[in-house]
Amino acid sequence: MKTNKKQYDKMVKNSSPNSRVVRNCVWAFLVGGVICFTGEVLMNAYTKMYFTVGDARLLTSITLVALSALLTAVGWYGRLAKRAGAGTLVPITGFANAVVSPAIEFKSEGLITGVACKMFIIAGPVIVYGTLASVMYGIILFVKGRFGL
Repeated sequence: MKTNKKQYDKMVKNSSPNSRVVRNCVWAFLVGGVICFTGEVLMNAYTKMYFTVGDARLLTSITLVALSALLTAVGWYGRLAKRAGAGTLVPITGFANAVVSPAIEFKSEGLITGVACKMFIIAGPVIVYGTLASVMYGIILFVKGRFGL
């Protein structure tokens, strides 16, 4: 059967599922907002517990990472990510999920060859390129400040 471009486009359109862009964006916005709101609530709670602002920020980050790792371990973070999409990529929780997921998946291969090696499959490039970008940015700022550019 020979088809022309119009017929092919029509076949593709008929067999493709409808895009739910607006619904997906709303879910991503709401879930990302809830994660950030949780961070703010934790920050305020730690500050009211008489921690300094710096310590409260640190404890908030640690708590968000721990909660994300725990939710990933019990399988809830993955289900939430399927529904919310990019909303779960709030940097600190998304990064914790990216580290914990492969570690859990490959735990049957052992602590060294499974968990330790596979833990940074997804997160490794982020760490490498993030570090490289920050070093380059630091050099640019140093040169700019040193020579008044």
